[in-house]
Amino acid sequence: MESIKVSFQGGKRIHAEVGGYTIETDQPVKYGGEASAPAPFDLFLASLATCAGIYAWNFCESRKLSTADMDLQMDCMRDEKRKMIVKVIFRLKLPTGFPDRYRDGIIKAMELCAVKKHIQDTPDFSVELG
Repeated sequence: MESIKVSFQGGKRIHAEVGGYTIETDQPVKYGGEASAPAPFDLFLASLATCAGIYAWNFCESRKLSTADMDLQMDCMRDEKRKMIVKVIFRLKLPTGFPDRYRDGIIKAMELCAVKKHIQDTPDFSVELG
């Protein structure tokens, strides 16, 4: 079992201890926070983007391909009525001189992202009181 320890820092600031690191979160001012750190949902989205990014980077590294000017942007389309993201688009700018024969492969590599897989095959959630 993996555990993450959460601590309440005052105001809307919440910290999480994971893997020897402290991840700080806060809420935007419009939601009563001080905007001193990313909001938890922003970290969730960033974890999705950085996960896809490391899979793209690993694909290139394992084939000795340059990543010098590679760039990744993730765009999210929202259903404002439901307040939910309905589409996520990864826009990968390939490095200069990237071989055409690897285009499909780098896409397939990015689709292996573990964060994305956990969204697609959701775990069970429960809340227990102590």
